[in-house]
Amino acid sequence: MKKIAVIFGTRPDTIKQAPIILRLQQEKKHFQVLSIATAQHRSMLDQVLKVFGITPDYDLDIMQPKQSLATLTRNIITAVDDVLVKESPDMVLVQGDTTTTIIGSLAAFYRQIPVGHVEAGLRTNDRSNPFPEEINRRLTGCIADLHFAPTATAKKALLRENVDPKTVFVTGNTVIDALQIAVRKKYAFSLTRLNTLLQEKKRIVLLTMHRRENWGEPMRGACEAVRELAIRYPEINFIFPVHLNPIVREVVYPILDPLKNVQLIEPLDYLDFVNLLAASSLVITDSGGVQEEGPALGKPILVLRTVTERPEAVRYGTVKLVGLDANKIVSSARRLLDNKAAYRKMASAVNPYGDGKAAERTVGIIKNYFGISKHIVKEFSPR
Repeated sequence: MKKIAVIFGTRPDTIKQAPIILRLQQEKKHFQVLSIATAQHRSMLDQVLKVFGITPDYDLDIMQPKQSLATLTRNIITAVDDVLVKESPDMVLVQGDTTTTIIGSLAAFYRQIPVGHVEAGLRTNDRSNPFPEEINRRLTGCIADLHFAPTATAKKALLRENVDPKTVFVTGNTVIDALQIAVRKKYAFSLTRLNTLLQEKKRIVLLTMHRRENWGEPMRGACEAVRELAIRYPEINFIFPVHLNPIVREVVYPILDPLKNVQLIEPLDYLDFVNLLAASSLVITDSGGVQEEGPALGKPILVLRTVTERPEAVRYGTVKLVGLDANKIVSSARRLLDNKAAYRKMASAVNPYGDGKAAERTVGIIKNYFGISKHIVKEFSPR
């Protein structure tokens, strides 16, 4: 039996690791699963764990108010290393591009423990965008022994960096596996206000903005665009779960709070968010994960960024990069809101991110790595 340590710390990486943890737990004959939460994002992490019924074996609880990236790094590597010394796992799995990802993989490398990188190979080729995630992914890629690429594009990026082809596998993205568990046909939101809004049967535009590189004037431009859209379309409800960061709120509230059809609400837990996403007509966001979740639900996505580490969505036509220019945001949104053919083309585009079997493929590849199985795992390919 092999002991697999699965490390996570934020809401996004917990969502994407959860299907793998659940799949590994089904393989009790072959694997002992050790779940390690750094709790880089405390409250948001707990919400997700509850959804998937996962209780961490180790909750390192390293979150501190206003801690710097350097302090966060120090706290994670010390706490994770203590667990690795105590447990001596046979493999460590990390996900994506967070500080937990790079430091978890580095701690494993120092202890000569093989590392599997879930959602490997995403690149913008811009060191500062997203920051610090682009460098986190690249450094993790230098350490990893197995690279679970969500798409063929991600695999090609790794191969261009001279990663051994025998270690790279296209699995699809486990975020689609998680969506299939979380989205429900009949769903009652924990927020009464949302239940009331959905009963109005109006179209919904869902908004999210939080990225560090968009703080300040860039975010102000996006908010001005949303203000113009809300005035032009009083029959549409614009719902914006506003990030708790004061820097974000200081921009968002003065511009958007006065508008009756713009609902500024507190950040939603995972279940509420993905079910609201499923009920929306259009999404305007700077999030990375939403670029994957939206296409799986047939939702056009306008991305408030100039580059994306998820270029497949642009190529397949499920998302459009609009940057932070107010005029471009408004014109792109109006085209989708007014032109049924344009909307239908984007909403029905092929989802390049997965089929709900990414965790199954990932665990199959790990079984092959340890010689538990010789079954050939067929890589994911969009239909």
